[in-house]
Amino acid sequence: MTHVVTENCIRCKYMDCVEVCPVDCFYEGENMLAIDPDECIDCAVCVPECSANAIFPDTVSGLEPWLELNATYAAQWPNITRKGAVPTDADAFNGMPDKYHLYFSPRPGRAKQ
Repeated sequence: MTHVVTENCIRCKYMDCVEVCPVDCFYEGENMLAIDPDECIDCAVCVPECSANAIFPDTVSGLEPWLELNATYAAQWPNITRKGAVPTDADAFNGMPDKYHLYFSPRPGRAKQ
């Protein structure tokens, strides 16, 4: 099992989850994070830290596309082990519907460590 970053992370990217991950399995895209499903140990410590409520166990029904997205982009984006700068407009995007179609970016983040 693994945990999955979902749509509400897009344009929020608060990154508190990164700070508590014991195995450093988060990867940074331009406007969201991804969890490498092969590295995640399913400890769930990231879940309560996510202010956007965007991280779920992969056992939740309907998350298959997000699991695939996480696996794909974790292989392409840089690893992140520390919280970086949160987007200044993150709160305005928290809870907004259909963010994937409107705002998702496949570009990597800056991952300044």
